[in-house]
Amino acid sequence: MDYQRIRRRLLFGAGAAGLLGAAGLSGAVSHAAPATPAAVEPDIDSTAEWGARPPSIANPVIWGVPDKLIVHHTVSANTADFSRGQAHAHAHWVQDLHMDDNGWRDSGYHFIVSRGGWITEGATGSLTALVAGDHFVQGIHTAGQNSQAIGIANEGAYHDGDEPTAAQWETLVTLCAYACERYAIPSSEIYGHMDFGSTLCPGIIHDRLPRLRGEVEAARGL
Repeated sequence: MDYQRIRRRLLFGAGAAGLLGAAGLSGAVSHAAPATPAAVEPDIDSTAEWGARPPSIANPVIWGVPDKLIVHHTVSANTADFSRGQAHAHAHWVQDLHMDDNGWRDSGYHFIVSRGGWITEGATGSLTALVAGDHFVQGIHTAGQNSQAIGIANEGAYHDGDEPTAAQWETLVTLCAYACERYAIPSSEIYGHMDFGSTLCPGIIHDRLPRLRGEVEAARGL
């Protein structure tokens, strides 16, 4: 697909070895590192690359690893603009909504997948933490789960019959597989926002969670 721009590199190395365990905030758990890393590393635009505002206060860091991924949708327009520029504009829209309307310190999600297949970092520090694999930023995406879970949002609204684009879905699988591998999270621990509260989020993507888990398993070579 011409609109899908994803740099992929085979991930070789230590995986999530050397985890230090939870310190400070509770909820993080430790897992053994995968023996033979197989997931590929997606290209993620950092907050510096898309020009994010600094958080209003420093984002809390949890030493240890999350125990699950939680998938969201942002309920933005289902745009046909699949460009990198649109992904950056959408990241700004999310951050402004969360900081200015919700009064949060930063974007509540750790990562956002655009309809064109681009990934942007959400809360500042999330990308560095993911690559390190031994800590994560406390999110602001799911009540009761923010010190335990990575929040991955998808640009668009998927509760009224619309579906994510093929590029968006493929990128979501790649990102989830990479995050599961870095943090040694089983694919069975991928959930939707509605699993933890009264919400329509993430719409039809929630119905696809069994498929997502299966494709993440395949992407990890499991």
